[in-house]
Amino acid sequence: MQTGRLYIVATPIGNLGDITRRAVEVLKRVDLIAAEDTRHTAGLLSHLGIDTRTLSFHEHNEQQRSQQLVDLLLAGEEIALVSDAGTPLICDPGYRIVCACRERGVEVVPLPGASAVIAALSASGLPTDRFLFEGFLPRTQEKRLKRLQQLRNFPSTLVFYESTHRILQCLQDMQAPFGEGRRVVVARELTKQFETILDLPLAQLLQTMIADTNQQRGEFVVMVAASDSTVMGEDSVERVLQALAGEVPPNQAAKIAARICNRPKRELYQLLLKMK
Repeated sequence: MQTGRLYIVATPIGNLGDITRRAVEVLKRVDLIAAEDTRHTAGLLSHLGIDTRTLSFHEHNEQQRSQQLVDLLLAGEEIALVSDAGTPLICDPGYRIVCACRERGVEVVPLPGASAVIAALSASGLPTDRFLFEGFLPRTQEKRLKRLQQLRNFPSTLVFYESTHRILQCLQDMQAPFGEGRRVVVARELTKQFETILDLPLAQLLQTMIADTNQQRGEFVVMVAASDSTVMGEDSVERVLQALAGEVPPNQAAKIAARICNRPKRELYQLLLKMK
């Protein structure tokens, strides 16, 4: 008997128009949808006109459900795994069933789509050639401060998820290890009606959010510039390039400026050509 396949299906993080055609086709075609919250997923399926049966699959029953679902897959059923929003397994349950499928020879098929971390990075204006995704910081302040202290000198962009009830405390805790002038970008409610992206030095960002309680509501992606990146505007970057361009060839000037400004070399090389 041929085994079924497990589809890892990304769903919208807010705007329902972001579902892919392929995702809709798979969700209609499979025998079962394993959903983090079946009530939440029911709303999406209703919107799409899909009546495929669902089964709960979350952090509290993942181990038990994984074996049950693998048995169904081995019996030939096709199953789609979805989270409440975005790409499954990114700060969500699912790795146990994927590992179990690999061990039993069941094919795992990823369907790419919405991801809050990638969407936020693409609009952040921070370097994205390298970044560290930390997910959610520890819940207790002591452990959170300890982890932030460990990350204070990390040489690439840092990315965190944060919730409504901890966003202000998170930003306050970042001030000691990162410094009040560290550039921080906060993306809130991505793809939803009240989406906002704030890009400010940390202390100013915190004051802006304290002053506007609307900015404290929703789901957040917090992105922190690398340790050697303070707030350097375009004028400052251009001055660095101009100074170097007078001393060394353009390619070398861009390479040195990339280290100073913590920006991609290619981007600075193109900027230097435009300046000339």
